[in-house]
Amino acid sequence: MNHQDLINACRAEWQGYTEHEFVQQLATGQLEQKAYLHYLKQDFLFLKQYARAYALAIYKAKTLTQMREAVPSVAALLESEIGHHVAYCSQWGITEADMEAETEDFGTVAYTRYVLDAGMTGELVDLYAALAPCAIGYAVIGKALIESPTTVLEGNPYRSWIELYAGEDFQSGVQVSIERLDKLLKDIDLNGKRGQELIQVFKTATRMEIAFWQQGLDTK
Repeated sequence: MNHQDLINACRAEWQGYTEHEFVQQLATGQLEQKAYLHYLKQDFLFLKQYARAYALAIYKAKTLTQMREAVPSVAALLESEIGHHVAYCSQWGITEADMEAETEDFGTVAYTRYVLDAGMTGELVDLYAALAPCAIGYAVIGKALIESPTTVLEGNPYRSWIELYAGEDFQSGVQVSIERLDKLLKDIDLNGKRGQELIQVFKTATRMEIAFWQQGLDTK
């Protein structure tokens, strides 16, 4: 099996995630600023836990090669992605201290702790299956939005978000993650017990992504 089998096994959830109303409103610039700022703060808290999950990948690895493969992801999150997020949020008047002080929403807690739990109780492949919807999904969303005739870039306050995830750097980085996951999945029978377990992990994480978008829209 491979990552596409995971996506195909939860097509409804995947569509609900990658085509969520939050994303559609962001693409046209109609998303309320309050909802977007709430999302940015929660995403910062999410990224902190995401970095812990990739650090866990080093612990769960069985070979030095697997350990080394996880290191760039941890470094990129701590030094690049979170740093970029902080710099980007500063343009919206949000400081790192503001984000650190933010209370985690229920959806953020549920999602991040689910990923960590999947990694702690499972094997390395379970952890990467739980992490996959985030990375792969954002790449799919970025590419779809930049190519969509309904996306409005000119004058869109969220243009830089779209261009970030549609950009070559992010897209190529996700391809590395996909290749790493596919290597772990290749000898697993899609229809076997193990394959079905991993589908459930991926499906649950995808449902968590839907909830993460929704909590932004539900901001009062």
